Amino acid sequence: MLFCYVGRPLYTATIPPQSMISSRRMNRFAQACLSAFAGLLIAAGAAQAHPHVWVTMKSTVIYAADGSVTGVRHAWTFDDMFSAFAVQGLESKQKGVFTRDELQPLAKVNVESLKEYDFFTYAKAGGKKVEFVEPTEYHLEHSNAILTLHFLLPLKAPAKAQSLDLEVYDPSYFVDFVFAEKDGAALAGAPAACKLSVGKPQEMTKEIAEMLGRIPPGQQIPENSYGAQFANKIIVKCP
Repeated sequence: MLFCYVGRPLYTATIPPQSMISSRRMNRFAQACLSAFAGLLIAAGAAQAHPHVWVTMKSTVIYAADGSVTGVRHAWTFDDMFSAFAVQGLESKQKGVFTRDELQPLAKVNVESLKEYDFFTYAKAGGKKVEFVEPTEYHLEHSNAILTLHFLLPLKAPAKAQSLDLEVYDPSYFVDFVFAEKDGAALAGAPAACKLSVGKPQEMTKEIAEMLGRIPPGQQIPENSYGAQFANKIIVKCP
């Protein structure tokens, strides 16, 4: 038996035993509702391929008045299958429609769980690694049956440098991130002379797909063996 949090008291779900090991490697934000879902995938024979969750994101680098970077604002839109499963059992005043308040307990679980996974966000300012602290200003949006997680990820300390390199990816490649085609990356409050460029993840090759497909459901992918190859990159250069 596994437990899944869906914004109300915990409920139990009966899952095939082979999913128990696989669930331990699940990213905690997904585990808020995905433990049972992983069991369903395994039962259907679909869990042998990675990734399992797809996220389309928009990321904005936030600057202070003095030109220092203070954080990153993320908006992560989940795939339709995950979105549908995440709201199962969630109470709402209108069937199939969920307000921000109704989704807030689930949003809280998601963002609090991100810390263990470094928020899937990695950054260097002037070539030096910078640290993030717990997300703030978070909420979930439900629109056209799709969930989007919004949150601000503050830097532990403001960073002022001529270069900023930001990457978003899941080292275990359980979750696939990709920038939105429109306004996928942006700067807010940056000095006028700063320039932004985006590096998109490499295309999935047949060879990598075959290697991922050969990984048994209960076997964890070694950290950084695949995920880093599919990193989404934001590069900012300031004079």
